[in-house]
Amino acid sequence: MALLKVEETALVMIDLQERLVPAMSGAAAVLDRCGLLLRGAAELGMDVIVTEQYPKGLGPTLSEIAGLLPANTPVIAKTGFSVFAEPAFRTELQSRRRRTLIVAGIEAHVCVYQSITDALERGFRVVAAADAVTSRRPADAEAALAQAGRLGAEILSAEAILFLLLGDAAAPHFKAISRLVR
Repeated sequence: MALLKVEETALVMIDLQERLVPAMSGAAAVLDRCGLLLRGAAELGMDVIVTEQYPKGLGPTLSEIAGLLPANTPVIAKTGFSVFAEPAFRTELQSRRRRTLIVAGIEAHVCVYQSITDALERGFRVVAAADAVTSRRPADAEAALAQAGRLGAEILSAEAILFLLLGDAAAPHFKAISRLVR
């Protein structure tokens, strides 16, 4: 497994919305790990893209997540389950020229899984943050992540992903990231 390079990577936060999150299994723990990823991305200066599934009906991104987004983070509304079904997402990703995606969000077996499979089919390297992904039923999330792994996605914890981005204890952001994971 190769290290992740910040300049080649985007963090994709999928559908962490007001009316969806409360129904999810282990929501508090998943939000904590999503927050860790967002704080790490901010520290590293990594691109972040956020999606919202039918925000008119499911509400906006949770305020606790929205408050952690770097300035000028695109928040893209969609109705398709895969983020790639939305032309605005594809355009945003193409303009940033990122070939590696770190994926977090909900629901693991619907939007997250379909986004991962579309990304893999398009030649992206995909790293799914297993502890930053959930569904209403844990079995659905587990099955989706297992299959995503079989298809070629790397399945890691949020903390492991941040240290893959650093690669070395001598990295300039090591101390800051170490403080975040404590």
